Amino acid sequence: MDHIVEILKSGGTLLYPTDTIWGIGCDATNVEAIKKIFEIKKRDASKSMIVLVESEQRLQNIVDVPEMAWQIMDLSDKPVTIVYDHPKGIPDELLAEDGSIGIRLVKDNFCKKLISKLNKPLVSTSANFSGEKSPMKFSDINPEIIQQVDYAVEEQRDRISEFSGSSVIRIWPDNRIKILRE
Repeated sequence: MDHIVEILKSGGTLLYPTDTIWGIGCDATNVEAIKKIFEIKKRDASKSMIVLVESEQRLQNIVDVPEMAWQIMDLSDKPVTIVYDHPKGIPDELLAEDGSIGIRLVKDNFCKKLISKLNKPLVSTSANFSGEKSPMKFSDINPEIIQQVDYAVEEQRDRISEFSGSSVIRIWPDNRIKILRE
């Protein structure tokens, strides 16, 4: 784990298992690492990526969390990414065109430990080329992607994800909601 954190702190990219599918990640505050992920995925820079946090405290340090968001997170059986307005400390390169950001409070122990040790939010985007099918297990990841990241996590490579992605819900400060992906 310490080796992985050092890679991330030095601007590296990572293939890792999340609470949904395998993802490509980096330190969510490192602009150069974020740009590298866009290049690896062959993804248009106008498309935002989400970030993962391991604690309620870190989430609250980034955004004002409406009460409705807490209720949705508590009641959801599936991992849920919530899109918030006006994040603090997140580079513009990660934001949607309207300035919003999707953030998921993870329950997965590996992700929690990694983010806690990094002590910063972690970028999470599916470990595939833009437009291709999301990898449900490590062996689904295109070898070209594996070669381009700085490190591929050894843990959970045989696990098949229970979820093909998280639910994505947009919440505004006035508690209006819109389901973007179930």
